[in-house]
Amino acid sequence: MIDFRSEGIILERTSRNFEIGAVLNPGCLEKDGVVHMFYRAIGVKGRSTIGYCRLKNNEVIERFANPVIVPEYEYEKGGVEDPRIVSLDGDYYMFYTAYDGKNSRVAYAVSKDLEKFEKKGLITPSITYDEAEDIFRQSRVREKYRLFESHFKEVVGQDVLLWEKDAYLFPKKFNNKFALLHRILPGIQVIYFSDFNRLTDQYWRDYLKHLNRYVVLDPEYRFESRNIGGGCPPIETQEGWLLIYHAVEDSDEGKVYHAAAALLDLEDPTKVLGRLPYPLFSPQEIWEVNIGFSHVGQDIKGVVFPTGALIRDERLYIYYGAADRLVACKSVDLAQLLGELKNSRLQMA
Repeated sequence: MIDFRSEGIILERTSRNFEIGAVLNPGCLEKDGVVHMFYRAIGVKGRSTIGYCRLKNNEVIERFANPVIVPEYEYEKGGVEDPRIVSLDGDYYMFYTAYDGKNSRVAYAVSKDLEKFEKKGLITPSITYDEAEDIFRQSRVREKYRLFESHFKEVVGQDVLLWEKDAYLFPKKFNNKFALLHRILPGIQVIYFSDFNRLTDQYWRDYLKHLNRYVVLDPEYRFESRNIGGGCPPIETQEGWLLIYHAVEDSDEGKVYHAAAALLDLEDPTKVLGRLPYPLFSPQEIWEVNIGFSHVGQDIKGVVFPTGALIRDERLYIYYGAADRLVACKSVDLAQLLGELKNSRLQMA
């Protein structure tokens, strides 16, 4: 088993209107010894914006009094959520969930300096779940993909759009193409493209016809019995791409959100080299199981939701949302984690 060290609570809500409800699910990037953290902030009316702070040695050294990304367009009027940040080819790409009050899709913004971000709009398709499901079921994905279509049509509405969250780039191109990890429930997939302008609805329709070719991970173990989804942007190691993701377990007491880990091939991320058959870590602390603002009234037992990871002094630091209430961090010896993943590779063979 993995020997984790708790780094404790990193960020809590304040009395400021934009984050009085909760702070959670941060995207993190380290530059010149300073961690730049972009986090989801839930305000007085339950609407999310994206806040910003800087850390050194896991201590907050600066925290902005106002959000850096706020809802501006119709497609994000219900809130902007769960930012992930990636550096690639001299640009900083921030991906976030755009919620319009009914539909969840993925949008992105770009910065040269981590201070000023230019919104670029939606990148996931604006097609109905019903149409999307009719397309991708032809690609012979698992039957469980169809179950989520029924779920969202029942809970949200017959005309609900394909539910897309948890998207971000690999911090490296593959054959001169961007590689975007995203989540069509219940699994994690990858899409390749040469330019963001190519991500039209028709491009997505063509991609969905062959969705089974682009599945990176599907749920396999009991602790991911409901679904899995993206967590932290992949980290390149000598052993492969280290992917920290989240897994949702349907338990008798409600849904439990775990952190999980896999190792992907450096050239072909749909090739899984190793995958832990148990959670990386699970909700245990009172501030991980005492559910916060955004899940009030829902059947949730506990949440650890990893969204940012950094390597420092041979340790992997994982920043995560705890109980949808605050931001915390755990660390692990990187070599030990990679060793466990390599051992799991032998078990998979």
